[in-house]
Amino acid sequence: HNIKKERSQKSMKIAVASGKGGTGKTLIATSLAKVISRSKSVIFLDADVEAPNAHFFLKPDFFENQIVTSFTPLVIDDRCDGCGKCVEFCAYSALALVNKKILFFPELCHSCQGCRVVCPQAAIEKDESVKGTIDKGKTSDGIDFRRGILNIGEPRSPVVINVLKKNLPQEPNQVIIIDCPPGTGCALIAAVEGTDYCLLVTEPTPFGFSDLKMAVAAIEELHIPFGVIINKQGLDGNKTEVYCREQGIDILGRIPFERSIGERYAQGMTLVDGENNYVHDLLAIFKKIGTQS
Repeated sequence: HNIKKERSQKSMKIAVASGKGGTGKTLIATSLAKVISRSKSVIFLDADVEAPNAHFFLKPDFFENQIVTSFTPLVIDDRCDGCGKCVEFCAYSALALVNKKILFFPELCHSCQGCRVVCPQAAIEKDESVKGTIDKGKTSDGIDFRRGILNIGEPRSPVVINVLKKNLPQEPNQVIIIDCPPGTGCALIAAVEGTDYCLLVTEPTPFGFSDLKMAVAAIEELHIPFGVIINKQGLDGNKTEVYCREQGIDILGRIPFERSIGERYAQGMTLVDGENNYVHDLLAIFKKIGTQS
């Protein structure tokens, strides 16, 4: 009884990912958030920090902005004797030794601070560089909305994603939905890591099928329960259905390929807005997730 009580009070974290961009991941994530918010407290994190767009659908009022910074090495030339220990340590080649001088390449730095630790002359001090921002807001549905925005030209999105996921308010009966970035690289891993369930949104196209298989491989490495929603069902064949069946992957739902959905999407409407909505389908999907997470 106590274990069940603890699980009911613990926040459920659901990542909505896709592998391929343009599958309808944000549409599913925002629609799910709206449905769940009718009975539970919802925090929505837009972790697609290179191109966040969930605000077009949930329409939050923003009230707070947080700057995201990370460590940058500051070399004090008067102390540096050009030993090169920092260069040897850096696994990302962000430092180079030229004519006994240290050159720094900020695009390659991962802010591990190892260079500062290994320097025998204490010639590297802490500096900070701005990587992006976190915007906080509230929607008319009562959803706690947060989005990360990566600075233009900044190559490392996990820096902003990790800050976005930190220090979230804790409430009983709470659901956290993370709208993940596309792809299967570091950004996706940063967004999905630590979640209770990953909902993979795919489309029945050759590119959608190929990227779904890569996304499945990535999520399996993290040992996170997952299932699939097929968006634009009926667009092209049943290869995705066969693959999921052969791999024992749960298909949690199917959204048909309909013009009306595309028209509402273009107007910033979710799957639960207007007539012929998918409220019951999304509630059924959420119920299935709850039994598997």
